[in-house]
Amino acid sequence: MQQLTLLVLKIISTIDCLAMEWLLDPLQVAFVQRALWGGLLVSCLCALAGTWVVVRGMAFLGDAMAHGMLPGVAVASLLGGNLLLGAAFSAGAMAVGVSALGRSRRFSADTGIGLLFVGMLALGVIIVSRSQSFAVDVTGFLFGDVLGIRGQDLAYLAVALGIAGLIVVLGHRAFTALAFDPRKAATLGLRPRLAQAALLALVTLAIVASFHIVGTLLVFGLLIAPPAAALYWANRIPLVMALAALFGMFATVCGLLVSWHAGTAAGATIAAVAVGLFFASAGLSGLRDRIARRGDGPAGLKPRALLMVVTAALSMSACSTGGQSDESEPVPHGYVAGAQEVSEEQRRLVVADRETGDVRVVDLVSGEISAAGRGGRPELMLGDDRFAYVVGGGATRVVDGGAWTVDHGDHVHYYRADIREVGVFDRPVRAVYGDAVVTAAVADDRTTLLDRADLAAGAVTVRAVIDGVAAPYGENLVVVENSGRMTVRSRDGPVVAELAESCAPTAGSVGAEGVSRGRAMPRLPGVALTRRGVVFACADGAVVVARGESGLVASRIDYPHPVPKNERAVEFRYRPGSDRLVATAGERGAWLLDMRARTWTFLDTGPVVAVNTAGERSPVLVLGRDGVLRALDPATGVETARTTVLAKPVADGAVPPVIEIDIDRAYVNDAEAGVIHEIDYRDKLRKARTFTPGIAPTHLVEVGR
Repeated sequence: MQQLTLLVLKIISTIDCLAMEWLLDPLQVAFVQRALWGGLLVSCLCALAGTWVVVRGMAFLGDAMAHGMLPGVAVASLLGGNLLLGAAFSAGAMAVGVSALGRSRRFSADTGIGLLFVGMLALGVIIVSRSQSFAVDVTGFLFGDVLGIRGQDLAYLAVALGIAGLIVVLGHRAFTALAFDPRKAATLGLRPRLAQAALLALVTLAIVASFHIVGTLLVFGLLIAPPAAALYWANRIPLVMALAALFGMFATVCGLLVSWHAGTAAGATIAAVAVGLFFASAGLSGLRDRIARRGDGPAGLKPRALLMVVTAALSMSACSTGGQSDESEPVPHGYVAGAQEVSEEQRRLVVADRETGDVRVVDLVSGEISAAGRGGRPELMLGDDRFAYVVGGGATRVVDGGAWTVDHGDHVHYYRADIREVGVFDRPVRAVYGDAVVTAAVADDRTTLLDRADLAAGAVTVRAVIDGVAAPYGENLVVVENSGRMTVRSRDGPVVAELAESCAPTAGSVGAEGVSRGRAMPRLPGVALTRRGVVFACADGAVVVARGESGLVASRIDYPHPVPKNERAVEFRYRPGSDRLVATAGERGAWLLDMRARTWTFLDTGPVVAVNTAGERSPVLVLGRDGVLRALDPATGVETARTTVLAKPVADGAVPPVIEIDIDRAYVNDAEAGVIHEIDYRDKLRKARTFTPGIAPTHLVEVGR
């Protein structure tokens, strides 16, 4: 047996050094670290409550409580309220109902629980069915987003764990008596009804505190599986709780590692590992009992040898740090100095007050509002995937929104950093087009290339100045010169190739009104950066520059008929990555450019002040001067929904609101009312949330996409 032990130790030692990189790589990412701590806290919380659920045979009650929260969550989501409060209210109602029906002598407690379970679940589904966009929310309800845990979520879990620990300690004697003999508990003066209510409160606390982070699937999995596995190895309640917590922690660590390397859903993987531990415990305990019945126990693995194996396994970290300095460790994939990588898109709104010059940032994930400096009276604000550019007083202030996305094609990285004012650019910018290397800032008839890395570091550095409108694409710049000639240039400015197409200006020079209305280009063509190429708005339609077999190739998408100057598309509005672009068509309506079909469609909407669309299978959103937001079918132009979003009609000469749009929500600023409306455009323009930034949000851009 000693030789076998030494062999096991040798195998572990060999695997040790080979596996440490595989084991530790995921844990170097910030959001995985938070997921790990969140899973560990949930494991301890569920171990305290789940032990009593398993000991008392309340598994069906636990499942019913977990899924009975759906009505409260659905109502809170539809009303734009706090999901945690909605879940707590619904779970509280479920607990009261279970307590009330449990006193009936006409039927068993399981019958009452089953009726409440089905009733609450049915009510939740009915509420959900009233919303066309609730599928994602239901998925989050069931499976959670353990990789999206934030710092404040960890604080909530820690507080809930402390409260649960207090309940377990104070109620241990009563819970124990209630589990084995309720009549004796009453005889001893332990008040079994109060103990039952406290036990229900403990289970409710564990489920409510954890579901919005890890979903009901993971909560129920960690509530039942680890304590059930622990009962195979211990028969004392405190020891069962401790083992259940350890099993839950093991499931969390293993589940996160498997999820990271296999690309599976993190919450579901953790739950699967927890259930697998139960079956492994059942099999091993059966083997243990069979050996004990044969009298072979003493011939098994000696405790000292087992301890040596465990010690060797726990010492695996030695190979990962010994003899290797921090300087030689490779930088983890996706690492960005000074930034925090997160698991989900960090969308934010940057707003500016035209009167005071105040700039605020609204975090669309947490709802927090942060100040981002104050400057002169802004005339215009532009944005890209990270920065906002506040134009006013003959200069441009650059504000770091602190959220951005890096698309690597087959995968995406999401980042967040501190919100700050970067610096001032001494020209009034009229449009910005950026990528990971440069930001092309268009001012009048020249484009200034700003170094993107320096912007991220907090400095405004000019790399080159080019005549005309330049947009970054691939490793080059696509330029429309003042004469209309189109060329391809290197990032440093020299011409690489001349394109076959030309792009004539869409209209004559536009004065201050064009700037105040947010027109991207007063005289030269507007630009859109899409997955299918760079699109320029020209006098006779659009010119698209995309990759061809021999380099960049330009092609034209003409208007379906001659269009007057004042009705041509000037500025494109679209969701990043979309194949569909929209633009106002003067006072008559809006243009829809379908990049896939290579067609223009005129939408006869009447005068509009703002338009946008999210792309294929999404409506075109148009905002009229009367403050009414309408959704139009892009194929027919038929109105499908409408809602009033402005407190007052847009006055002549006023800065009009804008529509910012992403994958499932749109945002409209109402400066008069001092609010920003979040619109669920997939659910008949339902107002999901309203943000009050504390200033008049005259200008609005979205970052983080």
